[in-house]
Amino acid sequence: MHFVSDDLDFSSDFWPVTDDQGLYQSYKESGSWHNHWQRNKPGFATIMAGFAFNRDQSGIPTKEKLDETIPVQKPFWIEHPEELHSEKIRATWIGHASVLAEVDGSIVLTDPIFSQRCSPVQWAGLKRYRPPACTVEELPKVDAVVISHTHYDHLDYNSVLALNSKFGTNLKWFVPSGSKDWFEDCGIQSDHIHDMVWWQTVTMSNGTTIVFTPGNHWSKRSLTDTNKALWGSWLVIGKNDSKFWFGGDTAYSDVFKQIGDKYGPMDISAIPIGAYNPRETMKFSHINPQESIKIHQDLKSKLSFGIHWGTFKLTLEPYLEPKEKTLQLVSENSQLAPFLVPTIGQSVSQ
Repeated sequence: MHFVSDDLDFSSDFWPVTDDQGLYQSYKESGSWHNHWQRNKPGFATIMAGFAFNRDQSGIPTKEKLDETIPVQKPFWIEHPEELHSEKIRATWIGHASVLAEVDGSIVLTDPIFSQRCSPVQWAGLKRYRPPACTVEELPKVDAVVISHTHYDHLDYNSVLALNSKFGTNLKWFVPSGSKDWFEDCGIQSDHIHDMVWWQTVTMSNGTTIVFTPGNHWSKRSLTDTNKALWGSWLVIGKNDSKFWFGGDTAYSDVFKQIGDKYGPMDISAIPIGAYNPRETMKFSHINPQESIKIHQDLKSKLSFGIHWGTFKLTLEPYLEPKEKTLQLVSENSQLAPFLVPTIGQSVSQ
């Protein structure tokens, strides 16, 4: 197997630690989780220079214009809670990488961020330009939360506190290995936290199986904790074998074909489509729309939809380009299974 993406080269003998089936395994070096795909990733100064010397094309307009181009609608359960669990499998985009997935009667929430800023503090840092579809208080009963990695736009302290306050011990937390202590410090009971490595599975009492699948990314919340916690993607398998996959935040690699070969086809997949320019530096951390489509195909997904765009200004591409490029690529491939770009608060279902 050999795939080249934006000058990143991936081949099946590339990952240094595999199991007897050839599946890439998470592993540590010198006390930190290691990402061999990122061994040539540029340093912080080079990444910052890329932002400084490339033109910012984001062009985020006024709220009035945003209400037209990226509308936010209330999710269906606000006015029609009786419709919960009416579909075999359904996913609702709350904003950024936050998705509420119903899978064979179980409800799973991904990377919840309901705060105004993705930052260590709420008085400074990146501020969202589109609100979430709902508040924590407006959520229905959630059975589990999955966290892809520890970056502030995916792991939000205030949202974790609010969820724990609302659901308490009725909520299970599935988190990357190395982050359990952080959740315990938030007041979550230890026996309700599952910290996991790649390919590890846990089956909940309601029959739902949670699988921590690989990704190509990294983790950091402070100056001293780079890659002390793992990163990855998540697969939710319902009691009737419905499958929802959540991509979190990732660059491309051929590991997604491994996920598709082992667990596919997926019924619904939530795949990031934004935050990819300047490409010469961001290609090590974030996929672009072309690579999103490639992951959709690797997973053998029956239906995918775009996330990780239209919420925070993380990078320099035009703010609507992730949606427009994705839909253009879909329109050019008549053989492709459906890949949608819903508005915030909208649901997709099978």
